[in-house]
Amino acid sequence: MEDIRKLSQYSPEGIEKKWYEAWEKDGLFAPDETLKAEPFVITLPPPNVTGILHMGHCLGNAIQDVLIRWSRMQGRPTVWVPGMDHASIATEQVVSRQMAEEGISKHDAGREKFLERAWQWKDHTHHRIAQQIRRLGCSLDWEREAFTMDEARNEAVTQAFISLKEKGLIYRDVYLVNWCPHDQTAISDDEVEHKEVEGNLWHLRYGFDDGDGYLTVATTRPETMFGDVAVAVHPDDPDRKHLIGRLVQLPLTGRTIPIIGDYHADPEKGTGFVKITPAHDPNDFEVGRRHNLPQVVCMTPQAKMNDEAGRFSGLDRYECRQAVVAALDELGLLDKIEKNTHQVGHHDRCGHVIEPYLSKQWFLRMEELAEPARAAVRHGDIVLQPERWVGVYNNWMNNIRDWCISRQLWWGHRIPVWYCDECGQEIAASETPSSCPECNCSKLTQDDDVLDTWFSSWLWTFSPLGWPQNDEEVKKYHPTSVLVTAADIIFFWVARMIMASYEFLGEKPFSEVLFTGIVRDEKGRKMSKSLGNSPDPIDLIDDYGADALRCSLVMLTPTGQDIFFTESTLEVGRNFCNKIFQATKLVLGMWDEAGLPQEAWSTDQPPRTLDLTDMGDAYDISEDAGRLVNDMWAGVFGGNPPLAVSDEDITLADRWILSRLLQTVKSAGQNLEKRRLNDAAYNVFNFFRHEFCDWYLEAVKPRLRDTDQQGVALSVAVLNLAVSYKLLHPMMPFITEELWSWLPASKGYLMISSYPAMRTEAPFAAEFAEFEQVKEIVNVVRNVRNELGVPPGKRGTAMLRVAEQDKMGALKNIGDLVALLAKMENVEVVCGGEDPSPAGVGVAGTVEIFLPMKGLVDLEKEKARLEKELGKLEGWMKGCRAKLANEKFTANAPGHVVQQQQDLLAENEDKAATLVERIKALES
Repeated sequence: MEDIRKLSQYSPEGIEKKWYEAWEKDGLFAPDETLKAEPFVITLPPPNVTGILHMGHCLGNAIQDVLIRWSRMQGRPTVWVPGMDHASIATEQVVSRQMAEEGISKHDAGREKFLERAWQWKDHTHHRIAQQIRRLGCSLDWEREAFTMDEARNEAVTQAFISLKEKGLIYRDVYLVNWCPHDQTAISDDEVEHKEVEGNLWHLRYGFDDGDGYLTVATTRPETMFGDVAVAVHPDDPDRKHLIGRLVQLPLTGRTIPIIGDYHADPEKGTGFVKITPAHDPNDFEVGRRHNLPQVVCMTPQAKMNDEAGRFSGLDRYECRQAVVAALDELGLLDKIEKNTHQVGHHDRCGHVIEPYLSKQWFLRMEELAEPARAAVRHGDIVLQPERWVGVYNNWMNNIRDWCISRQLWWGHRIPVWYCDECGQEIAASETPSSCPECNCSKLTQDDDVLDTWFSSWLWTFSPLGWPQNDEEVKKYHPTSVLVTAADIIFFWVARMIMASYEFLGEKPFSEVLFTGIVRDEKGRKMSKSLGNSPDPIDLIDDYGADALRCSLVMLTPTGQDIFFTESTLEVGRNFCNKIFQATKLVLGMWDEAGLPQEAWSTDQPPRTLDLTDMGDAYDISEDAGRLVNDMWAGVFGGNPPLAVSDEDITLADRWILSRLLQTVKSAGQNLEKRRLNDAAYNVFNFFRHEFCDWYLEAVKPRLRDTDQQGVALSVAVLNLAVSYKLLHPMMPFITEELWSWLPASKGYLMISSYPAMRTEAPFAAEFAEFEQVKEIVNVVRNVRNELGVPPGKRGTAMLRVAEQDKMGALKNIGDLVALLAKMENVEVVCGGEDPSPAGVGVAGTVEIFLPMKGLVDLEKEKARLEKELGKLEGWMKGCRAKLANEKFTANAPGHVVQQQQDLLAENEDKAATLVERIKALES
């Protein structure tokens, strides 16, 4: 690996791999069991084993790693549990497709061969995903890695199933489910994505069986009429209730069906008559149960019409729709067709339209499990952030339905239930039973279905810790601290985890949930592989580095807000990495030139506490800045600075930067506590880039080259670098660990050193205000120089004028510093007197600032520039006055538009007057 100290620009190549391997080799990702503080625990939302990292993973994982690294540096035992999800449907789709491309049918291969292929695929993708997570810098305890279908998790799932079944919460029933004809499985309500579809509303005539007229029903799915078993009207409908009990002919079938009274029918909606199809509509299913109606299934699981459809049997559901409409039209039974926009359920995995389908499935009763989960959020035991998600959570929990937990798949946790071939007894067991407990028959058949993927991942906060086999780790690390996840799985996963933890452990699974936003492209579209708008994060890491990616994502994403991502976003992080690198090279280069001591980095020295509040309790920091520097050095490096620093050695710039450093320590810590990670990142970014680099290093450059002063200035600068690395490490772990190892007195890993703490007000308030005045004056001088077009090499004199004599002393004290930073030859401080002319003019608070032009600018060129600017302004004002003089404009334009024009005219008239005065001054 090339020595990056010799490079002109920072390059992460080689650095990231070096440090991750070192951290992992030395066991730094495992919790330090010697620490007495409360553990901080996160279980990684397990990525699907079928996928690769996408930008949403990067954002979520970066946020989790920030919290884990920060907590580790606070001296807390940290546990971040890695793992992956077996993703039943997605994996089965991928493996089936691969086999089909080889000409092998899943069903021809059989269950055992198919599962062999699925495990091979899992092993292949698992390694790839784990390496991608490592590339991002995630400090996961890889020794604890779990897989939702490994042996330990299978035991947990089986135990959970049997426990719930014994309590009567799991049951099997013929029920209307969401059926995916493409994947040939039932799916839960939460896996159905409702999309708005432009369709039709067909009005069909059903004739009375006595031939005396007809009624009209309206439907979006005429192909389901073969499953109709009744027509419903509202029992209190004055216009239709008299028809209850009569029969109508079901077209194209020869069957008759009754008219019933049910409150599901709305007299104000549609025709007032509702066709009832219990086997193909969830509302009709409930109507059918209330009236004990038959359930006629008219489709196959493949969504083709069965024998109930008569001559339409074998047709696909959409083909049948067209054929039925044509046949009814030919018979004069199609009353009319209306355009209709309505919501249609699609499988969120494969995108196909789901079919409400009557099927025997396993269900979990949710109401009993839901109440503790409702109470936990209601009472604040679990905090959801941002708070707006509380309402969404409560709405779903208050309208919860039983969970269909069985899936007609092979890849997944096979349902631990066996059926007796002799007496039909259901036997739930953790191992294959030898015989039926009822009839002693040994011929038993296990249920073919598997459990919903979420049935394993809802145990995720405690099953990876050893439940139910080993409770030691569960007692130590559960409840976990925080869950970081996308809000789109609040129902699939978050709510169910809360229910599972209360059911099986009697306690909450975590204290808070931090919802991340969605990563979108510049057009506002969610990034996805299907749209082709999602870059491969590994390509981005190769091009920009993991630190640049992490820093950009965290700093630019307010808590829970969507992020609009473009690759140019990463320039922020890359440029900041380079800024840190360049500042470090500058300071350490001067350190080497000064001949100050340099110790070789080693892992021997353990980290020390750096609580600056304790220092403030021991003595008045503001009265002894030298002691503060010495103590901070000892707290950071575990030893004394290369030379003892006294209070007299510390300059105004030193005190200002120390004040700003301690303010930054405090604000960054507070924002991390509040989970405002973007604000914490910006606190440190702003401090380092703008205050330390742009102001402090510029202010102390002369001292860095002065052999009498450079030792103190370099000690303060190195101290600022070291504390900045600590503050930045949770967000930018690689570059900070690398540069920490360069520091002259660093020992041990930055990763396990202490995170600075500051809970009191920062010291040096007077010096802070004084230097802020320097900055304000310098910024005004720089602006005036820019307005006048003063070349960078031209210096000249700046005049600072105050109205009161007693203000002059303070200004004179900072005059040299102002001259240095504003790149002026000198600064003159005066009280009252005439304005120098010609001169550029500015104001900073109560200080008037003049830059006499003579010697600084070409007066003729400046005069010509001002005259040109004045000419443009006068042209605009002439047009504006004409517009305002136009009665049509003032009478017809909105009042605020007229007022806006009047305000702009007044503003530009003032500008023009100023330009005239400046031109006159130049002429004189």
